[in-house]
Amino acid sequence: MSIPPPPGPHQPQDPYRPPPPQGPYTQGPYPQGPVPQDPFTPPQQPYPHTPHDPYAQGPYPQAPYGAAPYPVWGQGYSPYGRPSAINGVAIAALVLGILCFLPAVGLVLGIIALAQIKKRGERGKGMAIAGAVLSSVGLALWILMLATGGASEFWQGFKEGASQGAGSSFSLAKGDCFDVPGDMLGKDVYDVDDVPCSGEHDAEVFATVPLPGSDYPGEDEVVEVADDKCYTLRHAYAMDTWAVTEEVDVYYLTPTSESWDWGDREITCVFGNVDDGGTLTGSLRADETTLDADQLAFLKAMAAVDEALFEVPKDPPQDDLKGNRTWAGDVGDVTAAQAAVLSGRTWPATVRAPMAALVKDMQRSSKEWAAAAKASDVDAFNEHYDTADKVVDGTTTVTAREALGLATTPPDYDEDFGDSSGDTRGGDGDSGLDV
Repeated sequence: MSIPPPPGPHQPQDPYRPPPPQGPYTQGPYPQGPVPQDPFTPPQQPYPHTPHDPYAQGPYPQAPYGAAPYPVWGQGYSPYGRPSAINGVAIAALVLGILCFLPAVGLVLGIIALAQIKKRGERGKGMAIAGAVLSSVGLALWILMLATGGASEFWQGFKEGASQGAGSSFSLAKGDCFDVPGDMLGKDVYDVDDVPCSGEHDAEVFATVPLPGSDYPGEDEVVEVADDKCYTLRHAYAMDTWAVTEEVDVYYLTPTSESWDWGDREITCVFGNVDDGGTLTGSLRADETTLDADQLAFLKAMAAVDEALFEVPKDPPQDDLKGNRTWAGDVGDVTAAQAAVLSGRTWPATVRAPMAALVKDMQRSSKEWAAAAKASDVDAFNEHYDTADKVVDGTTTVTAREALGLATTPPDYDEDFGDSSGDTRGGDGDSGLDV
């Protein structure tokens, strides 16, 4: 005799669910009876039941109003019909193989991934194989580069490229104009912006000085070299010294111990404004690239005279008459020689008369310098010195410069660059190169 199924629609038991609870309590808490049929739901037929059905529904407590005996949470998890996971080691092997980074590691990871995939039934066999193959090729290339020295060349090129990228002061060259972050050329310059020299800019590069040796020489030595070389090279770039006004000063960017390790071995000499936050406008370059032959000839002659004048003794005539007399004789010789150079050149028609007047003044000045060199006392020396000095950068010099199209405002040597010994130089000369 079989136990009849409970009244109401009967649903087959899910074979993957646990069997219903067994026990003497086969009756639900509520009276059994037909459940009202939803008028909008088609009637369901009871599941046929036979005593010999191994999956027959056993007695279990009936939920109220025919509700399902287990809660339903959406779709639910089913272990069937879902793809297996991709092996993570295979992904790592493929990435390292493509990037050719640590090829030995990529090869090992590819082998490990193949073993794990076979054991776990995971996906990613193709990625593991591809990563192992690419890593093998990369490993072979690395071995070849090490054997031929190509690796060191690659690393050196990488460092040079990194240190000379756009926006870095490593990449500055002679003739470049640039701006720096902030309001002034401070002690440390970490990056620069290249700008046209025709407009406003913070600084203009007039020279670069390579430093020899493989080891960083130290900050003090680097600054000493920069102080000497930059002030010497400024006139080679700005030959028209009258165009370098008293607002312009010399600065330099020097390597640091950190930037030295990245291949920075140059001192960068620049013109900048003496005022904090001040700028320059237009290029100060006046050399063979920007001047004509007549301008060059004139500026070279005047530069020779200026160089002799800048060698003035530190002690005045009353303390060192002999030294001052020797200096006056040298100035007279140079002045006479350069007057002869200017006189022997064929000048354009518009320049001939002004140049002739200047040559005449230079010849008269050379005689006064020669007389000062023979002075027997300090008073005689000063008398000849004052007469000769009036010719230096005088009216005839201004007229000749105007005819040649050069600057016509005489510099104030006490406020400008001063002599080559550095007594009247401006600027702190202590700005460091960016790292």
